[in-house]
Amino acid sequence: MQKEHPQKLLFVINPVSGGKGKEDWEQFIREYFREHTHQMEFFLLTGADDSVSILHHVETIKPDKVVAVGGDGTVKLVAELLKGSAYTLGVLPAGSANGMAKEMGLPLDRTEALEVILYGEQKAIDVIAINEQEICIHLADMGLNAMLVKYFDESPGRGMWGYGRSVLKMLWNKRVIRAQLQTDQGTINRRAYMIVLANARMYGTGVTINPKGDLQDGKFEIVIVRSLNFLAILKVLTSKGKFPDEHIEVHSISDLKLKTRHKAYFQVDGEYRGRLKEVHARIVPHCLNVMLPKTGDV
Repeated sequence: MQKEHPQKLLFVINPVSGGKGKEDWEQFIREYFREHTHQMEFFLLTGADDSVSILHHVETIKPDKVVAVGGDGTVKLVAELLKGSAYTLGVLPAGSANGMAKEMGLPLDRTEALEVILYGEQKAIDVIAINEQEICIHLADMGLNAMLVKYFDESPGRGMWGYGRSVLKMLWNKRVIRAQLQTDQGTINRRAYMIVLANARMYGTGVTINPKGDLQDGKFEIVIVRSLNFLAILKVLTSKGKFPDEHIEVHSISDLKLKTRHKAYFQVDGEYRGRLKEVHARIVPHCLNVMLPKTGDV
């Protein structure tokens, strides 16, 4: 039995994550803490000035931990508010993919995830600052995958059918990007189908794009997908393998100025950001405190 130290916890709940209702998650959390001495507060996302409201709650309550209950979008929303502060982020995976939770080695079982939030190990992870406007915890990219994110967001059908239609539309409309990449390691000129800014290793689908990914190494990788035929793309998108080594080029860097000849699709942590010609990215080391499993627990 672990010794109990009363903690003040603020749960930020996305009521639609993973198709689950808000009553299910709040009820489960309350039931779990029934015999604990911790203080709980709840905030339900509404989509209207959520960031301002969450900050108000954080400043008023001054919690020991702020727990994002949702998918990657919810985790990113809370992380944006906590970066560079002394507050600690906890994650209760409640989305459909939970790519960030998987990358951090967090259990997807909700009881086990709550155990990590209470008794895990606090660690400071890196993030990538994108255009000095937002952070990327996981993966940002320009090209094919960003196009797929856009098409899937616009798709009238969800699930595998919606994803399949989006993949076919992406393959039909794919374009080569002509880019200049100015990094702290030198300048690179490339033609590519996709350029990934990778703090992490894999997408939420399980596809490994950056085997070198490490959230605490003070670096991020640019992964340049220079060539990929139709069958290779289809295999990668429908499996949990990794991009073939012969099709990619990887560089570990800390700063990047990316310029393209024509505007290209761009996404950050699964959120489409439009068509851009320039992106500035830089690593921000150890700026986000996160509750992770203790070494040896996973």
